[in-house]
Formats: sequence, structure tokens, C-alpha cells
Amino acid sequence: MTGETRGQRGPTFAGFSRARGALRGRDGPLRGGPTRHFRGDSAAFRPGGRNSVKLHNQILLALVLGIGAGVAAHLWAPDAEWVRALASKVLNPIGQVFLRWMKMTVVPLVFASIALGVAGLGASKTLGRLGGLTLAYFAGSTALAAVLGLFLVNFVRPGERLEQATRAELVAQYAAKAPPAREISMDWFVAIVPENPVKAAAEMDLLALIFFALLFGWGLTQLPEERAAPMMRLLEALGDLVTRLIDLGMRLAPFGVFALISVKTWEFGWSLLVPLGLYAVVVLAGLFLHGALTISLLVRTLGGMSPLRFWSGARASIITGFSTSSSNATLPTNIAVAEKELGIPRRIAGFVLPLGATMNMNGTALYEGVTVLFLAQVFQVELSLGQQALVVLLSVITAIGAAGVPGGSLPLLVGVLATFGVPGEGIAIILGIDRLLDMSRTVLNVSGDLSAALCIARAERSTA
Repeated sequence: MTGETRGQRGPTFAGFSRARGALRGRDGPLRGGPTRHFRGDSAAFRPGGRNSVKLHNQILLALVLGIGAGVAAHLWAPDAEWVRALASKVLNPIGQVFLRWMKMTVVPLVFASIALGVAGLGASKTLGRLGGLTLAYFAGSTALAAVLGLFLVNFVRPGERLEQATRAELVAQYAAKAPPAREISMDWFVAIVPENPVKAAAEMDLLALIFFALLFGWGLTQLPEERAAPMMRLLEALGDLVTRLIDLGMRLAPFGVFALISVKTWEFGWSLLVPLGLYAVVVLAGLFLHGALTISLLVRTLGGMSPLRFWSGARASIITGFSTSSSNATLPTNIAVAEKELGIPRRIAGFVLPLGATMNMNGTALYEGVTVLFLAQVFQVELSLGQQALVVLLSVITAIGAAGVPGGSLPLLVGVLATFGVPGEGIAIILGIDRLLDMSRTVLNVSGDLSAALCIARAERSTA
């Protein structure tokens, strides 16, 4: 996303296994075997060895070069035939290959991640009060983050800062490719239950697909462990396979970013960069406000700690999260900070933090909600209050289901856009600056995990 690259060094749903093991004093499998979901290999993103340029630096370089090339072409060769031919015959195909690769992974990624997640939740019901409090905190804080993001993007409306001619051209290019937006009605609720899950997958009906995955995961929890184990292993393998495909696709990201941003800046010049900058400011402001206000308030009221002490103690986790863009890579630091700096008991930290690295994605949910509304504004898709509430729900769910690789939230984000009639191709507009936002939202993700552990620890002390 996750979004943020949560799983470069660890499994996505292994948090359930580690959480149960922490209560028992050991690591244990989720159901009938070791949990290995959605592993990523950070070495895979550094082709050429230790001294090669890392992928995120390649993407940043591609962004800068693409903007420079596009603006230069817009200023000095706006109507040149050779530029038009280069854009249509070379750059656009490269960009489209990258986008289609991301879309290709949406259905198996959603199904495997959500089904396995629900199976883990079902298996964790024996954890009792501690598990219930933790999951309630995760859901509440993540939803608050998404709501804050939607409030800010509705207030600033960066997508409407486009020049009218630029917007009209973007709509003309992409609007025909977008499915119609789903209106909130009784028919809409009925349609959430798919008559044919395969058809729902083929049409990328994300709500119907998520509903089927939820039921599928719940069904696994009702089977004896020996009967459920083969299907769990199959879903694990599917998750690993999709992660590897996204891993491979992300190696195209520098080329895709250069191609997409250079063509767009050639076509629209600086007029596209101004609203894009405002969009980034909205995301970063939302992340800051959620941390400074919402998490600080939760720390004070539910955790009983001064926010200044909390943020001072969390410095090591903040730096590690920002530099690695990975909640899982930050997990050892988070556990050490929780115990040594914040005084959280080992039993609580060992349960809440691994689970949080999987499920508590405050920053990712905020980012996804802002992105959906921003692109809806760009393409003049008006979303009702009910549809925006659905954006919050899908942002929370898909933040949990994002694959643990760089750019892992992008395929799911494309699927969410399609749900609201926004062209998935529009994600090309924000790809270039995603890395900075990825690093920033990871800070909020890991800080949210620490705040959860602190609040759960206090709640457990008060009932002891």
C-alpha cells in the first residue's frame, strides 16, 4: 500500500499466527500448518546486487525525467509528429502494459487476501476479550482515518483545480472506459450477493467479490481443521503467486511511470501538476492531522499517556517506518519501542503489534479514500454521501487486503475506482508521487499499531 509495503520481510496474515503464539509463549500455525501468506523479498526489488539503484529511487528518477521530458515537449514541440508518434507507438503502450499488469492481479489478490483474513479472524475467536478489543480498536481508528481523508479532500477539492480544457480532454480520453457508478439502493444491496462469483470476478465487481470472499473465509472456519487445511494451503499458494506477479510487475514501474507522466505532461503541461501537488498536500496533511489529533487523543484518553511522551518514545519506529516503507520490517523495532520506551507488557505487545502490522492500516485507508475522491473530482464523477460512506468501508477492507510488496495497494485501488465509475487508468496521474506518500503513510501505520498496543494494555490493566 502497504499501499504500503508491509510484507517485504514477512507474511501478511502471519500476524494472526504470531499473535496466538505470543499468548501461548511460542509461535504457532493459524490452522493446521505454518502460515506463509504474501511473502515478499526485498532483494527482488534491488536487481543487480547491493550496489544497484533501489527501485523507489528508480521510480523517483523516472518521475523527474518524465516530467522534464513532457514539459519540454509541451513547450517546444507540442504538435510535432515525431512526438505524437513516440507517445502513441512507444510510451502509451509501455504505460498501458504496466497498468494492465496491475489490473490482472486484482481478482486473485482480493479473493485470497480477504478469504484468508476472515479464516484467521474466525480462528482467533478463542482469544476472547483481548482479541475483541484489539479488532475493535483497529476498525475504529482505521475508519476515523478514512473519514478524515474524505473530509479534507471534499474541503480542498484538488481535483477541481484542473483547467476546464484539461479536464474535458481527460474525460474524453478515459470516461468511456469506466463502468457506470453503482447507486445505493435496494437493488444495489441485492447485487452485492453474486449469482455467479466467476462473472463478478470477470466484471471486476469488487463488492460482490469481497462478499463471496468473506463467506468463503467464514466457511473455512466451520470445517474441521484437517478438511480446511488443503484449501488454506491453496489460498496461501495463490497469495504467494500473486505477490510474485506484482513483484515482477513493479520492476516495470520506472518505465511505466516515465511513460505515463511524460505523455500526460506533454499533453497538459503544468496544468496537471498543480492539482497533483495539491492532492499530495491533502494526503500528507491528513496523515499529519490523524497522527497529531486523532491518535494523540486516543493515546491520552484510552492509553492514559501524554501524547508528547508517546511520540518521543516512538521516534525509532517512525524513522524505521519512513525509511523502509514496511510495517513488517518495522515490527521488531515497534516491539522493542513498545516494551522499553512505552512500558507496554510483553504479552500485549507480542499480540497486538504483529496483528497490527497486518490489519491496522490507518495511513493506507486514508490514502485510498483521498485518492478515490481526488480522481472522481478529476473525472467529474459526483459521489453521494452514501457512496462516500462506501468509499470509507472499501478503503478499510482493501487496506487490510493489500499485498505486501511495493505498490501492493495499487491493484486494489484500481478495483475500488471501478466500483464508483472512475476510470482505473486515471491512477496513472498519481503513480509518480506514490513513493513519497507510501513512506509517509507507513509512519502512520506503525504509529497506529503502537497506540493500539498502549490502549489495549491500559484496558487490560483496568479489568485485571
